[in-house]
Amino acid sequence: MDGKSLTPQEIKLQQLKEILPEAFAEDKIDWEKLKATLGKDVNFANERYVLNWAGKSEAFNVLQTPTTKTLVPTKEESVNFDNTEHIFIEGENLEVLKVLQKSYFGKVKMIYIDPPYNTGNDSFIYPDKFAETKADYERRVGDKDEEGYLTKDGMFRKNSKENGQYHSNWLNMMYPRMFLAKNLLKQDGVIFVSIDDNEVHNLRLLMNEVFGEENFVANIIWQKKYSPQNDAKWFSNMHDHIICYSKNKEAWRPNLFERTVIQNARYSNPDNDKRGNWKSSDFSVKTYSANYDYPITTPSGRIVNPPPSRCWRTSKENFEKLVIDNRIWFGPNNSNVPSIKRFLTEVKQGITPSTIWFREDVGDNQEAAKDIRNLFVIPPFDTPKPVRLLNRIIGLGSKSTDLILDFFSGSGTTAHAVMQLNSEDDGNRKCISVQLPELTDEKSEAHKAGYKTIADIAKERIRRAGKKIEAEINQKIKDKKKEIQKIKEQLDLDGKDEKISKIETEIKKLKHQDLGFKVLKLSDSNFKQWQQIKGNNAEALDEQMKLFIDPVSKNATTKNMVYELMLKSGKSLNSKLEHKKNYYCINDNELIFLLEKATPEIIDEVIKEKPQKVVALDRLFKDNDQLKTNTSLQMRDAEIEFKTI
Repeated sequence: MDGKSLTPQEIKLQQLKEILPEAFAEDKIDWEKLKATLGKDVNFANERYVLNWAGKSEAFNVLQTPTTKTLVPTKEESVNFDNTEHIFIEGENLEVLKVLQKSYFGKVKMIYIDPPYNTGNDSFIYPDKFAETKADYERRVGDKDEEGYLTKDGMFRKNSKENGQYHSNWLNMMYPRMFLAKNLLKQDGVIFVSIDDNEVHNLRLLMNEVFGEENFVANIIWQKKYSPQNDAKWFSNMHDHIICYSKNKEAWRPNLFERTVIQNARYSNPDNDKRGNWKSSDFSVKTYSANYDYPITTPSGRIVNPPPSRCWRTSKENFEKLVIDNRIWFGPNNSNVPSIKRFLTEVKQGITPSTIWFREDVGDNQEAAKDIRNLFVIPPFDTPKPVRLLNRIIGLGSKSTDLILDFFSGSGTTAHAVMQLNSEDDGNRKCISVQLPELTDEKSEAHKAGYKTIADIAKERIRRAGKKIEAEINQKIKDKKKEIQKIKEQLDLDGKDEKISKIETEIKKLKHQDLGFKVLKLSDSNFKQWQQIKGNNAEALDEQMKLFIDPVSKNATTKNMVYELMLKSGKSLNSKLEHKKNYYCINDNELIFLLEKATPEIIDEVIKEKPQKVVALDRLFKDNDQLKTNTSLQMRDAEIEFKTI
């Protein structure tokens, strides 16, 4: 209610919408649909099956626009920064995805995201304006408080259902991110996206366009609630969707679920067959063939025929071969109708996943809340996913050494699940989490507890999860040491040394679990960027020309430059970084950065390292053109690529 009366135009539009709802899209008349509905002289322009919406072309332009941003390390907020391979990136995910393109193109095995569901209460960034100056952009989305945090009014908009471009705004937000995410996937990579009924239809169409309809894998239904809501107006919504696409469906297969004890218990070995446990299956089939309809004489002398309208599953000749191979079972008295033996060793060693996941198997919203309560006295996050749900997704979509990405990290459930799963199966999966520093509500418990942003909550959740898992690992190690002691005390135990050695190996793996994470934050480049000069502003042009003299920004630091150059050289954020006296070595001799000082002696040291490439700041050779020329010649003679910036 806004206190305003309806205009005659609004009344007529309401009346028309009641009569012809199919002629409206996002509360606006679609004139071509209206003509089609009226059924007279219809001629659709560019008639074809396509997903289109307001702002699509502009969203594509946003996708194509390169970024000058970089990532800066924040060691004080990290855990075991120098040794961990898990990464947490704080920043706007569209820009972060662009920053990661060169270093992680085609390297990610699995992506999981839980984006805004567009329920009408979501606050999220969407590219609602594409052609604007940097100053206008900063005024629109870069408002900051006195401590440098982006303000909610500046960065976030409530995408209300009353908005005339309600679905379009959401698609504009998702479209470029999906394209960039696909680039990061391996050829056999896979993406899982959580969503509800508000946008599942548009998400499927969007992902068909980005990934190809042929690469759709599954629409998984997850039971998210324990019991129905009897106060629901229509239906009690008990599920969410998890949409799965592969980059190349033919190249990817889900990992199988482990067979359960109950399933294996169906197999036994009553005749002591040397091939192990088996179970019997019907030897008859419904598809009738006269060639397979013949009498069988059991070892006891009884003659049996197939059941009415059925026949045996193979010819008489093949049946006799199966009897010789002891694959036919006639029962304990050798007089039953024949059945065929199915050996456990020959069965598919795992279970193909289904598209319906029940709360008993993967958890629900209540369990997700409990996961958070196990880490925080007062839960600082309202809508997490259960760790068991993520464990299943990660288990299906990746191997034990794969790289996993979540660029809508939220409370950090994916990172938590990766560390948990690694601790359970001795895996070495690596996780990259990306989360915008969205401000928490000032009235929320999270804000009162000191968490100014969602990113702060996620980082603290990962820290606490790591400590909890570490405590569980330490207990496992204690238990295994006790087990070793018990084995040592047994005098006549066969293979004692072998068993002890196996347990010691397990202990070693547990001790080397990666429970840390390195924090990096999206930031402006350490290098000045060329700006297009409008008009004849001589002073501005003079400032731009200075970039050729020294392109390093005033606030740049050497370490931040190292990470920026590492990313822009296509190196992983987990590259081996060694700071020697006068230069930085990346992955031993792959790459060397000269950023602090350049002398003939230092150049000789660098050449002795035999690197593949050397990048140096041009200002190090200021007023010494001879040194720069000699360095270039020496590098060329040593077959080292040399570049100055």
